Amino acid sequence: MILDQLIGFFSSDMGIDLGTANTLVLVKDKGIIINEPSVVAVQRERYGKQKILAVGHAAKEMVGKTPGDIEAIRPMRDGVIADFDMTEKMIRYFIEKTHKRKSFLRPRIIISVPYGLTQVERKAVRESALSAGAREVFLIEEPMAAAIGANLPIKEPQGSLIVDIGGGTTEIGVVSLGGLVISKSIRTAGDKMDASIVNYIKEKYNLLIGERTGEDIKISIGSAVQLERELNIVVKGRDQMTGLLSRIELTSEDVREAMREPLKEIADALKTVLEMMPPDLAGDIVENGIVLTGGGALIRGLDRYLSDIVKLPVSIADEPLLAVAMGTGKALGEIGLLQQLTNED
Repeated sequence: MILDQLIGFFSSDMGIDLGTANTLVLVKDKGIIINEPSVVAVQRERYGKQKILAVGHAAKEMVGKTPGDIEAIRPMRDGVIADFDMTEKMIRYFIEKTHKRKSFLRPRIIISVPYGLTQVERKAVRESALSAGAREVFLIEEPMAAAIGANLPIKEPQGSLIVDIGGGTTEIGVVSLGGLVISKSIRTAGDKMDASIVNYIKEKYNLLIGERTGEDIKISIGSAVQLERELNIVVKGRDQMTGLLSRIELTSEDVREAMREPLKEIADALKTVLEMMPPDLAGDIVENGIVLTGGGALIRGLDRYLSDIVKLPVSIADEPLLAVAMGTGKALGEIGLLQQLTNED
């Protein structure tokens, strides 16, 4: 007991936005100190052993470029743990990096998770963090964390609607009086947009590119609506007909067409939530509008695209990429709020 108290005294509470694409780590009273890709590079050795070569930025640089005995693994898929062992190693790496590799420190950690995770999936997230060295683990649902991080009035008796578009999932939540009144999670988000771009270029131009190139194209010239001045980019890859290396010029109009289906799925999910809205809360949303967070919020014109469909004002949060991580930090700062918002089994 005394040892636990001492460990707690010397450790720093942490909030983790454990995302499919990126993991952000926030330390209480210090802010966000880690923002790195959720990628682990491993080298296969004899007898089935695996050696960790890199985590985060260094590992992502290896994606699609590794020799046969090295693999760049994304342990999170669609917002859930796809590889328990690699997720544990990734979390351990980030904890040790945060605490300057002082392994005796065991922090209390709050982790954001997609809404609607099964009990098995929730247990996997919690156990991976405990195995990685956490003293205590709380889970908070991403729509709530995003709403807190976006500075929405979550404790007030009024409705706020948040749409968090991450790498693996899009989380939609209506928040009022400190709770989620309506929530919806769909496994359509940044990764699906990247895959749609890869497939579009393959089908239209017979050019084979990787997922990472698809993401780069989305960030560079992707848009949800027609731009006043369309953008373009030169894309390099392998011609699937000749097998030779080739290049094409791609426009933002191409990318918009490629992303049409996943963007429609997000809009349809938002419409579904609006149709479920209690009348009193509906009035609040008409007045206050909808707030976008997550990496997907940065797609050019997405706020206008969604606003045109649902006929409501849509705005982008300040620092949308950081909203969920900032929300976990604010929850850590208020014990009462933490106990009210987190879900433990």
